[in-house]
Amino acid sequence: MQCLQQIRALRDTLDAHRRAGRSIGLVPTMGNLHDGHLALVAEARRRADIVVASIFVNPTQFGPGEDLDAYPRTFEADRRQLAEAGCDLVFAPDEATLYPRGGAAQTRVSVPDVSQGLCGGSRPGHFDGVATVVTMLFHLVQPDLACFGEKDYQQLAVIRRLVDDLHLPIEIIGVPIVRDADGLALSSRNGYLNADQRRTAARLQQTLGELREALENGAAIAPTLDQGRQRLRAAGFEPDYLELRAADLGEPDASTGDAVLLAAAWLGSTRLIDNLTLRLPSAASPP
Repeated sequence: MQCLQQIRALRDTLDAHRRAGRSIGLVPTMGNLHDGHLALVAEARRRADIVVASIFVNPTQFGPGEDLDAYPRTFEADRRQLAEAGCDLVFAPDEATLYPRGGAAQTRVSVPDVSQGLCGGSRPGHFDGVATVVTMLFHLVQPDLACFGEKDYQQLAVIRRLVDDLHLPIEIIGVPIVRDADGLALSSRNGYLNADQRRTAARLQQTLGELREALENGAAIAPTLDQGRQRLRAAGFEPDYLELRAADLGEPDASTGDAVLLAAAWLGSTRLIDNLTLRLPSAASPP
């Protein structure tokens, strides 16, 4: 497995693979890898001849007071995991390589509509930072496909819209959430939880499961979501949001079938996110 930091070396290496007719799959990451990331690599490995993983803690997607400085940098452990998972190339640029004029002076990519509300409402500018760095990686790697986790449901929707709106010839693959044995969605931020919080954290997915069952059985949406927020608070969470959206992240109405429950909640100083898809019965009332 190659590890590259410079853009010219990345382009030269991948140009050689393209000339040989090899397809390229991209897995963008911020490092501190877990089995969820490795599932993305495995899916890219299944679909592409050459798998490229990027490791870059992107400063433009962190807001003031967020955990940019504390975010774990574990490059050597990440490199070993990627090699064992069958990754062919790691691109690990430093900040000056991708943002030579600094993040504040950087041209930004903004994806309207699907980036509004939910995490976009709680973290202003976050999805501009995500869209900017992902567009940059798409331009540098020029992959045939790219794999993203469905845990970050809104992020995946933003990237799909970006690719569609900019007519990029890249297939976006959503990979199902990888969960721990108790149902907690794997996340690099789970490592911030203490032992008591970690035991509590599983209640987030369990609560979503209870709400999904109720909604699929025809429960009214608004009071069901209110009950869910109350259950999360009783378990020790401070909900950021708990919402039901149509599968395309539009507001649900009486005709909505495929839908998604999305939640973000604080447990101490750690913000956890999760989602579950569901199918609403036609009798479900709008919020």
